[in-house]
Amino acid sequence: MGSNNLVFLENLEWFDESGKELVHRLPETGSGEIKWGAQLTVRESQVAVFFYKGKAVEAFGPGRHTLKTGNIPILTKIASLPWAMNSPLRAEVYFINMKVFVNLKWGTRDPVAFKDEQLGLIRLRAFGMFNVQVVQPVLFINRMVGTQGVFTTEAVEEYLNLVIVSRFNDFMGERIDSILNLPAKYDELSKDLADRLQVDFMQFGLGMTGIYINSITPPAEVQQAIDDKSRMNVFTDMNKLMQMKAAMAMEKAAAGDTAGQGMGAGLGLMMPAMLAQYFTGHMSSGGQAGGEDHFKCDECGHIVPTDAKFCPACGHQQLVFQKCVTCGKNLTPNARFCSRCGQAVEEKPAHRKCPNCGAEGLGDAKFCGQCGEKY
Repeated sequence: MGSNNLVFLENLEWFDESGKELVHRLPETGSGEIKWGAQLTVRESQVAVFFYKGKAVEAFGPGRHTLKTGNIPILTKIASLPWAMNSPLRAEVYFINMKVFVNLKWGTRDPVAFKDEQLGLIRLRAFGMFNVQVVQPVLFINRMVGTQGVFTTEAVEEYLNLVIVSRFNDFMGERIDSILNLPAKYDELSKDLADRLQVDFMQFGLGMTGIYINSITPPAEVQQAIDDKSRMNVFTDMNKLMQMKAAMAMEKAAAGDTAGQGMGAGLGLMMPAMLAQYFTGHMSSGGQAGGEDHFKCDECGHIVPTDAKFCPACGHQQLVFQKCVTCGKNLTPNARFCSRCGQAVEEKPAHRKCPNCGAEGLGDAKFCGQCGEKY
């Protein structure tokens, strides 16, 4: 790239060879001396954010752009003698991949506690996939990427998994009384979970285009209890049920089949993969997912073109630099307090500690992920 050369201007561009990079910084080694007149080429699936003197100056869409800095070839080097010929006018460009990243995994690392009205306190494992896309590039860099040169899906997947599992536990505790009634709640659980997660993701400039719940599986002993309950519904006569189980055990013993000990394992409660509702607001902005050429202003709801920097109805800035963690209002770059709720910009939300088991969870979580107790 030649960002620190003496004479020649830079030609900045980036290709994602791995298919997993969300953000890539140029220069890769840190800040550089990008000169006046440097050319920036942005592809259709990208957005480039230009940082100058440590601050985000502009976000560039697809096309070729000319960058303006105070670094003039040769003259800047001469003027930089007091700084060992390193210009103090530092600049860098962050390329953001705006495509939809699919098949990211989420799941419970440890079984999640759930209070079942019929089966008591049980632990469930849940697994699935979700799709994510950057919708506010400057906010994403400021909130999650920081000064890292390369930011991949692996780096963001672990944290988002914790958020999904926490919200999933909340919705299970609020909407489901027993896992035996879970199939009737599939659609409601999937839709409401996607809507709630969209609010969490937007705090970091991300949008979730879809979520899939592949399976919710109780422990083996709970699966055995479900098997027994289903058999009792078929056989109204308890004597006939006991006779059937005794006959099955005798048959297994006669065949010498030692695998019969794990008969109940593997039943599970399989959920069909449900694609969550596409998010509204900024997700439809930029036309990245749906190809639309407009979106709604967060402040007034007026229709705004995708290339607009301000809302034509209320004047609200559409390029988000910061977002209030309490009320979600878009903040100006140098704001120290939210103009809507008064929340300090630098103040981060605290984690909640379960009074029963002491485990930590998200600040607004309603149920503990370890013991299932309500906060």
